[in-house]
Amino acid sequence: MRSLIDLRAHAGEIFFAGLSAVDPLAAVKNNVRRKRNRLDVGERSYDLRQFRRIFIIGCGKAAARMALGVEQLLGEKISGGIVVVKYGYGVRLNRLEVIEAGHPIPDDAGLNGARRIAALLQACGEGDLVFFLVSGGGSALLPYPANELSLAEKQTTTEALLKSGAPIFEINAVRKHLSRLKGGQLARLAAPATIISLVLSDVLGDSLEAIASGPTVPDSSTYNDCLDIIHRHKLGAVIPGSVLAHLERGTRGEIAETPKSFSAIFERVQNLIIGNNRMALSAAVRQAGELGYHTMIYTDSIHGESRMAAREFSMLVREIAISNKPISRPACVIAGGETTVTVRGQGLGGRNQEFALSAAIELEGIDAVVVLSGGTDGTDGPTEAAGGIVDGKTVSRALGAGLEPRKFLDRNDSYHLLHATGDLFVTGPTLTNVMDLQVALIS
Repeated sequence: MRSLIDLRAHAGEIFFAGLSAVDPLAAVKNNVRRKRNRLDVGERSYDLRQFRRIFIIGCGKAAARMALGVEQLLGEKISGGIVVVKYGYGVRLNRLEVIEAGHPIPDDAGLNGARRIAALLQACGEGDLVFFLVSGGGSALLPYPANELSLAEKQTTTEALLKSGAPIFEINAVRKHLSRLKGGQLARLAAPATIISLVLSDVLGDSLEAIASGPTVPDSSTYNDCLDIIHRHKLGAVIPGSVLAHLERGTRGEIAETPKSFSAIFERVQNLIIGNNRMALSAAVRQAGELGYHTMIYTDSIHGESRMAAREFSMLVREIAISNKPISRPACVIAGGETTVTVRGQGLGGRNQEFALSAAIELEGIDAVVVLSGGTDGTDGPTEAAGGIVDGKTVSRALGAGLEPRKFLDRNDSYHLLHATGDLFVTGPTLTNVMDLQVALIS
């Protein structure tokens, strides 16, 4: 039987194998190829001699490393550009400027970057080519509020939506309608330039209009939808009055809707997904097999309240540990996706730490079991941890230190419990982002 030390080490190896498969630089080069003046992007080809200038812009946690890939392909043909990334997620670029900014709550640095990108796009014409590099985190990192709204009002709205437990597609629907760039409006601003949008997906189902709120994609949501979201999550008393007034003006047709699928502005836009969670899952499965585990994918779309998802995941893990079914030990169960947390307490943590703590409670006393839950971006909530890695003895370690795990879970304080038991999973910035991975190992 493998020791807990071995299981914990193997869980980390499997997680990092998944990360390697979605390296942004490699993803760019796997999907974009240049031969002299011919550029092949997915199934489309471009003659670079047709373009007067080439600009690179981007937003998201992986945008800088994606930009490095484009720089290495296009080199001297690049006229300039700007990418906005989360603090700590920048890399050195030769021809482009990197701006680090706030995430998940937007800040003035992000607003400055968005304004400068907008000014660059407004100067583009029919003879220009714009590469737009987008990944998870792009919504917060490209904040350009609609005319009468302030950044502070958008910050308050974003924070309220995040705490409500609303799914990301609802959060982004509201963000689009409070923005000048999201929901296809970046494409409208750049028209008639040609746009190639390379996308690293961090949403379930790889919906292009949900990733970073779809700046170059037609938007199917409306102002009416946004008001429904606000009321369904009972946020009317929390959202600034100016935001509600803006949305209500939109429902009356006093403000233009976001661009829809029939708009001609999208005729010169290519949107291509170059990496997603399924690629990470597949690589994780391969690594688990190489380490000698019988492996199964529990789901590639784990979602819902984090503690409830962890409970269901742990039921399968417990069944394997007890009955050797549905797969035999040594076993590995892998999941991918993104859960949510409805914040009810005043604690500290994130969805992956909450998943890990909930799993630890469910698996208390089970020998030779380890569960890792981590964000592929290296960040989980407002903490330095990517998530948590727990085992059947996590609860006993907590109780031995005078801590009651269920009380910590009840107040959304998974960070401090896992910190006390030595079960935080810390990776540092990974420079990629394809949602989360969960790895369970049963010896």
